[in-house]
Amino acid sequence: MELSERINRIKPSASTAAAQRVRELRAAGHEILDLTVGEPDFDTPEHVKAAAIEAIRRGETKYTPVNGIPELRAAIAGKLGQRYPVEQITVGGGAKQVIFLALMATLRPGDEVVVPAPYWVSYPDMVLANDGTPIIVPCPESDGFKLTAARLEAAINPATRWVILNAPSNPTGAAYSIAELRALADVLLDHPHVMVLTDEIYDEIWYEPSPVPSLLGVEPRLSDRVFVTNGVSKTYAMTGWRIGYGAGPAELVAAINKLQSQSSSCPTSVSQFAAVAALTGDQSFVRDSVATYQARRDEIVKRLNDIPGLSCTTPSGGFYVFVSCNGLLGSDEEFCNYLLESQQVAVIHGAAYGSPGHFRISFATSSAVLTESWERIARACADLT
Repeated sequence: MELSERINRIKPSASTAAAQRVRELRAAGHEILDLTVGEPDFDTPEHVKAAAIEAIRRGETKYTPVNGIPELRAAIAGKLGQRYPVEQITVGGGAKQVIFLALMATLRPGDEVVVPAPYWVSYPDMVLANDGTPIIVPCPESDGFKLTAARLEAAINPATRWVILNAPSNPTGAAYSIAELRALADVLLDHPHVMVLTDEIYDEIWYEPSPVPSLLGVEPRLSDRVFVTNGVSKTYAMTGWRIGYGAGPAELVAAINKLQSQSSSCPTSVSQFAAVAALTGDQSFVRDSVATYQARRDEIVKRLNDIPGLSCTTPSGGFYVFVSCNGLLGSDEEFCNYLLESQQVAVIHGAAYGSPGHFRISFATSSAVLTESWERIARACADLT
């Protein structure tokens, strides 16, 4: 079979491939400590599951509107502070699908998309799959792994179509301050042809005392050029329910709805009713899970920084730590393979995120697994130094 050019220019997701490798090793009888998984280790809240069961009993198992049921779009509007009317909100099969459709709806051959690195592994390939060119902008740890105004200005040219901002970030947990967003907004105001896609999927898994700042909160004049994406997967432990959403310019939302009508028809009906309960119901699950994540974060950051040869900054959000392993073995990929083979600890190498010399650990797993993992990592590093 002769495949299309678009499928040949993209790679499988590195995080999905890592998770599959863990499954294969476990099936072969190996006891692997898995720190690759980008999903909460908690179960979906009971009231959310109950809402789904009740929806099934009511017969809510048919097609829904392409852009999502009105109840869910109203709940999303509330979550977004009523910044958008429901007509400018679309619901899809996960935030990943919504981002993909936004790029499909807007990119033309030759269009460029600014992707700050470290980046979520899927951004560059999504751009490539939709005929665009990803422009990778390295953002070193000395800048907090964040895009600066100077680097953004240098990356923009007449072909620039989008800038992607993910905060809190996967894989670093970094987020922008109000002052940093102000500087980025000033650059963007000077380039009215550039759109901004903000991926806010980790916005509730946040460890600072003030809410995570947003670009539109800093500069409302960008509202006709910003497309906000989010979902219920991470905050409410609903990864398998596959509900994400986007909000932004009416013309873009209409285009995404058209594409969805010709691809998946609509989001899953039962999952949508569950998402309404998640967004509008009791939020104690969010508070409790974030407190647990924070305790794990504090412990693992301390332990990793005590290991000679490793160092990491403290993430402000999300449930990942991005660890520097420069100088240990030849490359980060070799080091991660060494951890897997010698200590049966699975992590993801930093080059997959556009930042060689690092690796990503997910602490969305039990404290017992984390404790055993850092002890094994310490042994592995001791054998190399």
